[in-house]
Amino acid sequence: LRRHRQVTRAPGFTGGTLDRADRVRHEPELLAAALADPRARLLVLDSLDPVLDADGRLTWTGLAEAQGELLFLGHDQGVPRFVSALPDGMPVPLGRSPAMFALLDRFAAPDAANYASARGLVFWHGRNRFCANCGAPTRITHAGWARHCPECGAEHFPRVEPVVIMLAEQGDRALLGRQPSWPPGRYSALAGFLEVGEAIEEAVRRETFEEAGIRLGAVRYVASQPWPFPASLMVACIGEALNDDIRVDANELEDARWFTREEVCQALARDPAAPFLGPPPYAIAHTLLTAWVEGGG
Repeated sequence: LRRHRQVTRAPGFTGGTLDRADRVRHEPELLAAALADPRARLLVLDSLDPVLDADGRLTWTGLAEAQGELLFLGHDQGVPRFVSALPDGMPVPLGRSPAMFALLDRFAAPDAANYASARGLVFWHGRNRFCANCGAPTRITHAGWARHCPECGAEHFPRVEPVVIMLAEQGDRALLGRQPSWPPGRYSALAGFLEVGEAIEEAVRRETFEEAGIRLGAVRYVASQPWPFPASLMVACIGEALNDDIRVDANELEDARWFTREEVCQALARDPAAPFLGPPPYAIAHTLLTAWVEGGG
């Protein structure tokens, strides 16, 4: 998988300030010290949504405010940081809150990354309260980074779901698609989950052909991004198109079109004359389109 030239803009939800401090997860005395540290702070969430202060920063409070078991996020400049698991019996929100998306453009980059870690961890615990092997209730271990089943002994660890997100390029054009649920006029990169036993390049080629009928040759990697809705890792790539006749899979897309580099530049600049609405800056599709424009293909 050939590497694209370095991107000039870091993807959203990257650049966090947390030292994950893996030793604390394995040494109970270090966890006890972190919990007893009077400087320790708890991330304030509204269910799974961030709570921002007047300056648009994440809100932190004392550990005494925790409503559920404490999960250790790491250290930030030596200060222990925690988030609270959802209280027992509280349902796990499955959708993405419109109110939360309205906050994303206000996030400072490190806050967005730290929030992504916290949200993903809280969501995972809420969805894994029972053992996938025997069905018995599990308990939190490893400072919040694992669950143990006392019945069968199985250990469960947080997982991420890899997703490929890609541009097919042909000369000075890139292929973009849109889903019917998106805002009017928005086009973005195609995307899909990796399947079992599949390499990144294979998934990029398969998804592009399935969704738009475009065959790809060489595939190059651009960047990656944790996407905490709920727990994906977006792997951004560019593939060389071998044909240009689009055949849209109506089950996946509402439309797909070729756009020129100039048109993509207009959309990234939010030019009112642009032929489409581009992805928001915090999405890795924005990073991918920017890399394609700046890389000259």
